[in-house]
Amino acid sequence: MQIKEVARQLNTTTRTIRFYEEKGLIHPIKQENEYRIFTEEDLVRISTILALREIGITINEIKQLLNDGSRSINSYLNIQRSALFEKWLELKDMIATIDQMLERSNDGQTEMSEILELSEHLKNLKSIRKSWEDKWNFDSQAVDYDQNLKMHGYHFNVHQDYTRALKRVVETIQLKKGDTCLDIGIGTGNLGSKFIAHGVNVIGIDQSKNMLHECKKKHPEIDTRNGHFLALPVMDHQIDGIVSSYALHHIEDEQKLMAFEEMDRVLKPEGEICMVDLMFQNKSHRKAVIDHFTNTGNKVAVYSIEDEYYADRSVLIDWFKTNDYQVETYTFNPILSMIYAKKQIEGGSNC
Repeated sequence: MQIKEVARQLNTTTRTIRFYEEKGLIHPIKQENEYRIFTEEDLVRISTILALREIGITINEIKQLLNDGSRSINSYLNIQRSALFEKWLELKDMIATIDQMLERSNDGQTEMSEILELSEHLKNLKSIRKSWEDKWNFDSQAVDYDQNLKMHGYHFNVHQDYTRALKRVVETIQLKKGDTCLDIGIGTGNLGSKFIAHGVNVIGIDQSKNMLHECKKKHPEIDTRNGHFLALPVMDHQIDGIVSSYALHHIEDEQKLMAFEEMDRVLKPEGEICMVDLMFQNKSHRKAVIDHFTNTGNKVAVYSIEDEYYADRSVLIDWFKTNDYQVETYTFNPILSMIYAKKQIEGGSNC
């Protein structure tokens, strides 16, 4: 296909397409007469670039996203979906803030300081959504992740009780055939895949494209999607149950509460959440565990805890109860717990 036909199909200009070529974003085949020939994959790539530009992503950022020759068409579409959901959530935050401003304005008692406070709140929300980074480089761990998942033999073993914990999640959350389960931070699919045999539709979310690739190889039935806790690529109220294992401790405490708001957004009424993760019961328990490791000379344990963001379980429980969830917990060992939360019917109870 030649450049004019591509421009017509994608509702853009030949000048724009040439600009993307000059910037190294696309590499069409050039014939001897200098005419460019575009393949179907080129069209999908250009479509992705156009969509990312539309939501404000810079040329350099797009180049980093697409600078991987192994990406498939599905991968490009996944990137588009993830980016659009992030923008959509940002717009929802903006609309909610404007609604609050208008509500206060209609009361006739609005102070400029209140408007500035709401504006600062919006800015803070945007910053939180965009601030997470993968400092552990999960892409590099994906291929050998399952082989390196050691549950025994370490001086400090974060995966102690791993198998038992995943089994408990499956037994606790009450999903039935035809339900949709969202596994956040699915990795290679070790938890989410356990629901397939029960006839549950599984959507796996991960920010690591390599983890998603490994998951899809192992479990082709799983719908894998690029995304993360703070921007779930799912429409409102579509999910019957949410699960997550060994992922929440990779986001900061402030981000955890925003992650719960995201889970609540996609969850159906009476939906369920079941997470197993590294956490402490409360602040005093955290101090007691770290003091124990320090006094026994276990520097590896102290470093591992301080390198990540082990949750305060009491804070998580408070959030769920405040937002009308019925909550149960289970402790596997001093650093590993499960939280099960079921959304209560408004004006009623699930008891």
